[in-house]
Amino acid sequence: MTDRRVDPDPTVARSETPGQVIVAHVDLCASPKGARDRQLLLGEAVTVLGKSRQHSYVRAEKDGYIGYVSSSSIGAPVVHTHLVTAAATHAYTGPSIKSADLANLSFGAKIRAIGATRDFVETNLGHIPKQALTELPAPPLNPIETARLFFGTPYLWGGNTRAGIDCSGLVQAALLAAGVPCPGDSDQQEMQLGHPVSDNSYRPGDVIFWKGHEALVTSATHMIHANAYHMCVVEEPILAAINRISETGGGPVTAHKRL
Repeated sequence: MTDRRVDPDPTVARSETPGQVIVAHVDLCASPKGARDRQLLLGEAVTVLGKSRQHSYVRAEKDGYIGYVSSSSIGAPVVHTHLVTAAATHAYTGPSIKSADLANLSFGAKIRAIGATRDFVETNLGHIPKQALTELPAPPLNPIETARLFFGTPYLWGGNTRAGIDCSGLVQAALLAAGVPCPGDSDQQEMQLGHPVSDNSYRPGDVIFWKGHEALVTSATHMIHANAYHMCVVEEPILAAINRISETGGGPVTAHKRL
């Protein structure tokens, strides 16, 4: 996959060290104090290419995306035991839903169990309900079912979590969980995913692209996408969405890909 490169900060010392996200999620930014490009989730592997006290310059293992994160969000790699397969879940101070919550974890986060009770898995971040977890290695998940976990999630530019997600983040989460390699941005996905479909038929799992936007096809007539028109993740008729996007300045469909 093609790296999404950003300009390295000359004040960050060069290195190349394996690392891992140790917080619920962290913004991946184009510069140390710049805007968010994407987000990385708990447990995601990175290569630390450079580091200062405040910021680390990293490359995400899942898609080659490069950018800056807070240095405090990166730790040494550990072996994970579970994957968060609920849309979202809490980590609690104790093995009880009545205990205080410590962190909010999103679908796709990876954790390492250090203990367990009947209903909870204990981790360094707290106790997580077993219902939200799948033991690793997890089987491939249906991409449409994964995307539907994000129904109603607020639209967030560069977002990759149940708290906020954008169109490319939604497609990437769905495809990675299905075992399909997928880059992080819609332009990269349009270039690298699947093969073009020349007719007007739609099949579940197809991806439709516009300039700067995309949607995952869920049936012959419907698609799901995170979009700024609804400001959330919705499933809606394909033809109605194509017409609305064109009429509101989003332009025509630029590609229809089948995986």
